[in-house]
Amino acid sequence: MAGAVEAVGLFLGALGLLMLGVTLRHAEWRVSSVHGNVITTSTIFENLWYSCATDSTGVYNCWEFPSMLALSGYIQVCRALMVTALLLGFLALFSGIVGLRCTLVAQHNPRLKANLAAVAGAMNVLAGLCGMVAVSWYAFNITKDFFDPLYPGTKYELGPALYLGWAASIFCILGGLSLFSQRCTYSDDVPPGNPLPYKAPQSILTRGRSESDDIGGSAKYGKSAYV
Repeated sequence: MAGAVEAVGLFLGALGLLMLGVTLRHAEWRVSSVHGNVITTSTIFENLWYSCATDSTGVYNCWEFPSMLALSGYIQVCRALMVTALLLGFLALFSGIVGLRCTLVAQHNPRLKANLAAVAGAMNVLAGLCGMVAVSWYAFNITKDFFDPLYPGTKYELGPALYLGWAASIFCILGGLSLFSQRCTYSDDVPPGNPLPYKAPQSILTRGRSESDDIGGSAKYGKSAYV
């Protein structure tokens, strides 16, 4: 049962990592709103890297943001958080594979495998939290501008990439918790196939040796030796 929980946790972590990668490159983090517009000739959609505009004929043009320093602060932080989430997810995937009970790596060292599984779970949780913060912060700024009646720029709505990012973050967190929860189920005992050689306590060995010496010493003498 514990092995199945670990496998499910690793699968959820890998799925969340894949979805985070798709979220990062997805074009539609936010989409221009048609609310309140009588005539809409074009649609604008953006992500963390570039902005695109498409017209009613389906032709669209995209351009990258010209300067990172000219971007809003929250976009820069969201970029950093998403990249960090992906790095943590990759490290968690590697550690999780090594720490699984069914893998042959370090199979004679249960404590090491338990620690690797716990580290993988913690990194998956951190990756999910980084992704959750990035997506939620981006969504918060969209809604703040949308409901601000004095905002002069283009108003946007939540894009499909944000929902994908929320789902990916939840998968990473659930996978990490599943791996971390199995930390205490590992046994520190040596596996049955490799028992340690038995070594008697030193006191028993010493006592046995002294008794044999007494018996052997008394056997050297006949009964006449005590007369």
